[in-house]
Amino acid sequence: MAEEKDNCGGLPPEFCEQLNKEEQFIKVRLEKRRYGKEVTVIEGIEGNDSKLKEIASELKSRLATGGTTKNNRIELQGDHREKVRQVLEEMGYPSSNILIIE
Repeated sequence: MAEEKDNCGGLPPEFCEQLNKEEQFIKVRLEKRRYGKEVTVIEGIEGNDSKLKEIASELKSRLATGGTTKNNRIELQGDHREKVRQVLEEMGYPSSNILIIE
């Protein structure tokens, strides 16, 4: 928390969090895994490990799928690219900063 206040010049935490969301550039892409399994990979969300896990938990819950966080990225089972965009927008990330890679 102390780091966020330093980066935002004394702004209230909720404004600081929104500014941080607007500065992030998020990439959402599909990877094919073994046996033809599809995995939606979300990269570019900044924050500590607990913040990433919190976002992953929200996505898994809203999309009714399994997933994990590793190497500063979120992996969800199945193809959820468009749904991920919608959920991230509802969480306050600007749609212009969310890139869906086909």
